[in-house]
Amino acid sequence: MAGSRRRPGSDRRPLLYSAVAVTLVGLMLVALRLVPGSPLHPTAASHPAATSAGRSTGTSPDRNARPEPSPSPSLTPLPFEAQDLDDLNIKGWYAWSVLDKRTGKIIGSKNMAETNTTASLIKSWVVADYLRRAAEAGQTPSDAKLADATKIIRDSDNTRAEQFYNSVDRSASIKRLISMCDLTDSKVASDGGWSRTLLSPRDTARLGLCIDDGRAAGPKWTKWLINEMRLVRGAGDFGIRKAFPSAEQKTIAIKNGWIDRQKEQEYHVNCLAIGDTWTMGVMVRTPFSAGGGWEYGMKACERITEALLRDAT
Repeated sequence: MAGSRRRPGSDRRPLLYSAVAVTLVGLMLVALRLVPGSPLHPTAASHPAATSAGRSTGTSPDRNARPEPSPSPSLTPLPFEAQDLDDLNIKGWYAWSVLDKRTGKIIGSKNMAETNTTASLIKSWVVADYLRRAAEAGQTPSDAKLADATKIIRDSDNTRAEQFYNSVDRSASIKRLISMCDLTDSKVASDGGWSRTLLSPRDTARLGLCIDDGRAAGPKWTKWLINEMRLVRGAGDFGIRKAFPSAEQKTIAIKNGWIDRQKEQEYHVNCLAIGDTWTMGVMVRTPFSAGGGWEYGMKACERITEALLRDAT
């Protein structure tokens, strides 16, 4: 029938329209790939802060932003520096150690782990142990007991020290010292006596830290004990702090020990000091034959300290 006939080519128009549409879509996709930031841009798929849908999952770094400065705290150097002391020509044996309270770092002589009998230096621990244990038991020492403790620290009273040592269970107290203060070289005396306790200069510096940070005497009595050690007087006021200017000496806490050992035929002198940023131990053994008595070792502690000071000449 004439009404049902199609003109030649009339059935190709839909195909033409489809082709045009496909071409336009293709051109749009190409354009999108050329637009920076578009989801179809080549860099979008590889950007670490983008998802497959093109949404940011984080903040991109600002290339112009200045990096945060890294903290680099610098500590004031200790007043001491390690050096060879052979030119001091000290008679007999001696050793020394310094501990930085801020870092825990220890410097010292090559023989700083060798032990010496402590004599009265150990009284600083005996008093600390007594005070801490009293506080732990909920007790406050009487005024008379505190006066005794003052005599032990400031004046190195032996009779009162023996009484305190008995009250803290003698050698058990030294075992607590070694454990609580993290000592590595020291030992209880073979006879259990306080004066023959064996400490090294390295452990002496560690004892100073243990007193300073409160482990030894406990939070209630630490300041009291350190103040008493700053007030050491008379024959016991020698050694390490004497190497410092007089004004600074008043701020340095000390406890020294000195005795003549007939069995060894030696004078043993030991020095403990606690400064603002450091603790120090110096030990000396001088043969009787060298002459000079205790005073020789006492002065040797001071000479060793002077030689180690950074401004020493």
